[in-house]
Amino acid sequence: MKRSSLLYLVIIVFTILPIYGLLQLGSSLPSPEGAAAQPVAAVHAASAGPISAMLGGLSHNLSQPLGSLFLQLLVIIAASRLVGRIFAAFGQPSVVGEMAAGILLGPSLFGLLAPGAFAFVFPKPSLGVLQLLAQIGVCLFMFAVGVELNVQHVRNRAQTAVVVSHASIVFPYLLGVGLAYLLFSQYAAPGTTFTAFALFMGISMSITAFPVLARILQERGLSGTFLGSTAITCAAVDDVTAWSILAFVVAIARATNLGGAAMNLVLVLLFVAVMTGIVKRLLPRLLGAARLAEETPSRSTLAMIICVVVAGALCTEVIGIHALFGAFLAGAIMPEIGGFRHKLAVRVESFSTVLLLPLFFAFTGLRTQIGLLNDVQSWLICLAIIAVATFGKLGGSALAARLTGMNWSESLQLGALMNTRGLMELIALNIGYDLGIFSPRIFAMLVIMALVTTALTGPLLTFFRERISTTNPLPIASRP
Repeated sequence: MKRSSLLYLVIIVFTILPIYGLLQLGSSLPSPEGAAAQPVAAVHAASAGPISAMLGGLSHNLSQPLGSLFLQLLVIIAASRLVGRIFAAFGQPSVVGEMAAGILLGPSLFGLLAPGAFAFVFPKPSLGVLQLLAQIGVCLFMFAVGVELNVQHVRNRAQTAVVVSHASIVFPYLLGVGLAYLLFSQYAAPGTTFTAFALFMGISMSITAFPVLARILQERGLSGTFLGSTAITCAAVDDVTAWSILAFVVAIARATNLGGAAMNLVLVLLFVAVMTGIVKRLLPRLLGAARLAEETPSRSTLAMIICVVVAGALCTEVIGIHALFGAFLAGAIMPEIGGFRHKLAVRVESFSTVLLLPLFFAFTGLRTQIGLLNDVQSWLICLAIIAVATFGKLGGSALAARLTGMNWSESLQLGALMNTRGLMELIALNIGYDLGIFSPRIFAMLVIMALVTTALTGPLLTFFRERISTTNPLPIASRP
């Protein structure tokens, strides 16, 4: 022990002393010609005391792009988890709290109460990086949604699912287009067309959040019931249909003329055909049965899957319908052998929901300016949007379910579940905002609508289960 300590001391002394000597000798050398100016932080440090210099250096380092991003990650993730737990304590899905946290971190609250701190944590130059990370998070999440899409459920209840889900799309879509006719002149973004505004308003009324709905059913122990299975199936069909419609709407909105829109739609159909007809069949062969059966997917397997996801996202982004559609379709074509889809979903969803999705909620919150609703008329219109969205989605779903044989209690509960919008709605709204279709005022109203309708799901589900009579149901052909 003593010998090792002595050896260590000798090594340190005989290396530090030469370094010190060389530094002293080097300080007398002439400076290079055209030497760069001294950094600002160094100038301040030379003219200030040690404590001031330290604080100035810390502030300077924290304001750099990497330091700023880490600060934003810390604030966003901490706020999302905290608000999510608070909402969960009141019986709401944690994702509703995470959505609310994003709005609270934006100019509607944080920027209003502490504008200086808000500008320091979220400086405008840093928002580009935050947006890119948020988009990556959404693409990974949509891949996980596609992976969790159970086509077998749809096949088992195809008739009921198609009728209910499509009724829950077309009826609120009609109301959304009608609402767009009344709001276009005052609330659409400058330069947009009525067609694009109306199509996006219809979509914003029609979307169901499949992942949030699944969480609600799981938390309430309804996953294995007739109502839960029907709701999951209807939501799956709704998701596929609504996102397909949205893809076409985006293609039309981005095209400069009808010919360009037609070509975009042709490219979309070609991409879907290649993914479902070729890539889906090739993947099991390329991966191999042994890899698919592995308890933990290997690095090479994950690398191949990531390449498929990125390639799909790139294709749809280049076509002009947004990268998330390619990511969603890539998830939907993943092989089922050996529970491979579930293994992927667990890994991808855990990473995206904990780290990247809160960034998307925060970025949406930074865009949401509730302060723009500064008069009674604006709030009345916002309430009207919430009422129309709820009536269209819940009413359309419940009526279709009742006509297919479900009793009123189950029909209304199914309608309440289909009225869940959550993250999916925010994704659609951000696409419309990025395309210059929604103005900041209507965007804020629609974000509030998404939050309120999602938060209403639990209370409405309880109300319809406990208060609505279940007597005199229509005859039901068969139940599992």
